[in-house]
Amino acid sequence: MAITDWPQDERPREKLLLRGPQALSDAELLAIFLRTGVAGSSAVDLARELLGGFGGLRPLLSAPREDFCSRRGLGLAKYAQLQAVLEIARRHLGERLGERHALRDPADARDFLVTRLRDLDHEVFVALFLDSQHRVLAFDELARGTLNAASVYPREVVKQALRRQAAALIFAHNHPSGVAEPSDADRALTRRLKDALALIDVRVLDHFVIGEGPPVSFAERGWI
Repeated sequence: MAITDWPQDERPREKLLLRGPQALSDAELLAIFLRTGVAGSSAVDLARELLGGFGGLRPLLSAPREDFCSRRGLGLAKYAQLQAVLEIARRHLGERLGERHALRDPADARDFLVTRLRDLDHEVFVALFLDSQHRVLAFDELARGTLNAASVYPREVVKQALRRQAAALIFAHNHPSGVAEPSDADRALTRRLKDALALIDVRVLDHFVIGEGPPVSFAERGWI
């Protein structure tokens, strides 16, 4: 049955307008992006097929171009549209952090960092530099590649904090393996950075480790 033959309040687009996007399933949201189905399948049917084939929404969104374009109902045009949508989302989160409003909700920083780091295939260590009112001054990558205590230099982080005139920092790094649990080396590095920054009265507010599932917050675990 075509979606146009469904009851109006069950059609994905109308349902979104009536109840908001949070009321829709992954398949319904994807169907709105797809706009049309293929022969014998509605957009919702196709969306369910794609989600099953990729193993979920996130693997679909982060799929390599060749894999994405090879699936039924997709192609280069849809791939380009998807990349544009994802970049809009990243820039929107970045602008929310860059509007010079104080970070009153840690979820804003968490969402931004997850969006920037979760799908990378290499490890990076980054920092949000904040002023005394916890407004974002800058987002900088501090190290790339396999991280250890020797790859992030506290002296360089201190110099960057002074250059940015920061009063506080939030660190984050990703685990491309998908396991977000911090290692002993992660904790040791964070202690070294916190101690070094304390000498210039710059606070470390948190350190997020980002992998599959919810990121791990050092502050929530009482490690900061």
